[in-house]
Amino acid sequence: MLHRPLSSLRPSWFKTILSLPLHPFSLNSSLSSMATPRSQPPSTAAPLSPIEPGRTRIGWIGTGIMGASMCTRILAAGFSVTVFNRTAAKAQPLVALGANYGQSPADVAAASDVLFTMLALPSDVRSALLDTALPNLPQNSVSVDMTTSEPALALEIASFAAARGCVALDCPVSGGDTGARNGTLAIFAGGDETQIHRLGPLFKCLGTVHYMGGPGLGQQAKLGNQVAIASTMVGMVESLIYAHKAGLHLGTFVRAIAGGAAGSRSLELHGSRVLRRDMEPGFIVEHFVKDLGIALRECERMAVSLPGLALAQQLYVSLKANGEGRLGTQALVLALERVNNTRLSGP
Repeated sequence: MLHRPLSSLRPSWFKTILSLPLHPFSLNSSLSSMATPRSQPPSTAAPLSPIEPGRTRIGWIGTGIMGASMCTRILAAGFSVTVFNRTAAKAQPLVALGANYGQSPADVAAASDVLFTMLALPSDVRSALLDTALPNLPQNSVSVDMTTSEPALALEIASFAAARGCVALDCPVSGGDTGARNGTLAIFAGGDETQIHRLGPLFKCLGTVHYMGGPGLGQQAKLGNQVAIASTMVGMVESLIYAHKAGLHLGTFVRAIAGGAAGSRSLELHGSRVLRRDMEPGFIVEHFVKDLGIALRECERMAVSLPGLALAQQLYVSLKANGEGRLGTQALVLALERVNNTRLSGP
């Protein structure tokens, strides 16, 4: 019995294919052309316009402690900005720097390609965006809410904006008044990743962007950040109470622990303020109580138990109950001084 070589059994067309030169990615290219019929028209989606000073119109609603500093940095970068604040006097320093003043959130939205909001409460966000601004925002514009708010509300805003041909991003920040002034905020971004990258020239004025995922996940990341801060603040103040009772010099103590494992951003920002009894707000107690309350409601929804968060929230609520809600979060020391019937010595 004769045995023919396998190659002789291959049809001539197979030999021809084997003789063709190979090119990188030729298979993928072929599959792609097979998957998309040649008769399909090319995409007609308009390219995203670049974000540029002198071209991109910026709107800013909310010019409190954080918002005013953040908006100032965008003005300094050369962008045209229209601002609004419920207390008009708080926006006047920005007007003096060249901002236009809108008479309402609707006016600001109508004049904006990118609309920022930095407000106090979720109810403020709902009123400013859903009830007033978004219905007047031009198509293809972007809304960027930098308020610490409710994840479910962020999802609702994103859906509402999409139905109007716009995009809404939830981008709360961390870093306090110092970060706002210096442009070193941590920005937790949720929503369309392409749009977040597109807004890079604006975010660069404010800090560093961390993309967290789809709509609502920027808010979830910020709430997790607040959980970490809450327990850290309690630990920091408790350590000062302990050192004071033990007879240590508090200034020396703070400098000693700052360089070790007990060092933290909270200690860096607030340690010296506590010792000077400087309670001026970088971030006020009332807003922190709001943030921690949202986090606790999310914990209940997810069936998560965080006792450290609950304790911190109760201590901050006690400050609010004592009329200290407009002080900075470092005022936590006042609550723990009352619990221990003591008062910290100076730096």
